[in-house]
Amino acid sequence: MQKKSTRKLRPEQSQKRPGKEADLKPVPATDPREYPAGKLAGKVALITGGDSGIGKAVALLFAREGASVAIGYLTEKEDAVTTRSEIEAYDAECLLLKGDVGKEAVCRSLVEKTVKHFGKLDIVVNNAALHWEAEALDSISTDQLLRTFHTDFFSYFWICKYALPHLKKGAAIINTASVVAYRGSPKLIDYASAKGAVIAFTRSLSSNLVDKGIRVNAVAPGPVWTPLIASTFKKKDVATFGSDAPMARAGMPNEIAPAYLFLASDDASFISGQVIHPNGGEIING
Repeated sequence: MQKKSTRKLRPEQSQKRPGKEADLKPVPATDPREYPAGKLAGKVALITGGDSGIGKAVALLFAREGASVAIGYLTEKEDAVTTRSEIEAYDAECLLLKGDVGKEAVCRSLVEKTVKHFGKLDIVVNNAALHWEAEALDSISTDQLLRTFHTDFFSYFWICKYALPHLKKGAAIINTASVVAYRGSPKLIDYASAKGAVIAFTRSLSSNLVDKGIRVNAVAPGPVWTPLIASTFKKKDVATFGSDAPMARAGMPNEIAPAYLFLASDDASFISGQVIHPNGGEIING
């Protein structure tokens, strides 16, 4: 049971049911919020895995809403350069940062280079991920297990660790989880396990930072059409990818990105420790 606070936040008061809004002290704020310059105007965001797929869609949407964006990418320079050009078309600045986030030193460097270039950091989007199919547990090598966790979970921990000294009240951290963190995956055991760790990390870090005014949330996509799919699964599985979702298709990255914008903006100012599930209609309890 949640402990009831005794701290007074407003004058003691009582009304006859159902009550009158105008008589409340203070009067509830009900006017729609307006963002004439964009929902993220003046903000700086660091997005790992931002060169393609969901990360690219998030970067473009953030840029359109006024943010400057730093993109971490592994080796896909052509994709990264293309994404930067598309971001700059929104009159937004983009910094490309190459490196393997599965290494702690790289995570630290990404944060430091972002802050050095832009002078601050307001939004962290941990999105980089890799996975490999495996038919059975004993076919997952220790090297693969470690590589999966280093990229898909440890990097989230390290990026947050080095970003925190630069994040101020009102900052937002958004972690990319997955539907498989909730229902599992018979051929992606290590990946699903890492994404489960991301959920626990998100909830724990949210509780740890709530008093500092830093919000921590996650997005858990279902099947999404990205380069990782074609580079991981067999050709026949790629052809039918997403068809088993309730909506009978995979989502597109630009259908997922608005969840990140919502969590990054002041529209989600009363939300932390939560997970949004853009997964094509699958019911997930959590």
